Amino acid sequence: MKPSRLLAAAALAAPLGGCISLKAPEKPIEINLNVNIRQEVLVRLQRDVEQLIQQNPQAFPERPRQ
Repeated sequence: MKPSRLLAAAALAAPLGGCISLKAPEKPIEINLNVNIRQEVLVRLQRDVEQLIQQNPQAFPERPRQ
């Protein structure tokens, strides 16, 4: 590249250097994960209940089907 083009490109790019700024938000970022946590708890409870029923079938008799 010719030196004059390089100099022109540098002159055009120089003012753009100050345009980018990083600023932390004033309020903290809040991520709500209640739905995912609740689903995980329900799945774990369901598995625990299934194991309890299998281990104690006399305590949880099956209803007759109609």
